[in-house]
Amino acid sequence: MIKFRAAKPGDEQVIFELICELALYEKAPEQVTNTAEQLAIDLFEDKICDAIVATLEGEIIGFALFYVSYSTWKGRCLYLEDFYVKEAKRQLGIGAKLFDEVVAIAKSRQVKRMDWQVLEWNEPALQFYRKQKAILDGEWVNGRLFFD
Repeated sequence: MIKFRAAKPGDEQVIFELICELALYEKAPEQVTNTAEQLAIDLFEDKICDAIVATLEGEIIGFALFYVSYSTWKGRCLYLEDFYVKEAKRQLGIGAKLFDEVVAIAKSRQVKRMDWQVLEWNEPALQFYRKQKAILDGEWVNGRLFFD
């Protein structure tokens, strides 16, 4: 049976391993510069983000990491930074349930909008989000700066 819960101290190593799996899937493993130790600080000490995990028989098999963002037009929003289920556990409906858990959290926090990004070549993810009735907006161009 799949269970969902808030991430807790001690989960950061497995969540970080899943982050690295996601980066590999997205063809960018070299871009991961975060560490499990920093993730623990950000999640549990500084509390600048939150995560929930999906477990099967006590094993973490997926996670969603998110934080509050802000829209000057809408107000408080929730940004879903990463959402991932182990490849071997896909097609079991876990992703949809995990996504629903994040949506429920967004609604409970009374945010006005939930945002995320998906790579344009990631057709399985695009199909998944379409099934969730998500609006996939191709109009906006992402901007980004990196700092060492």
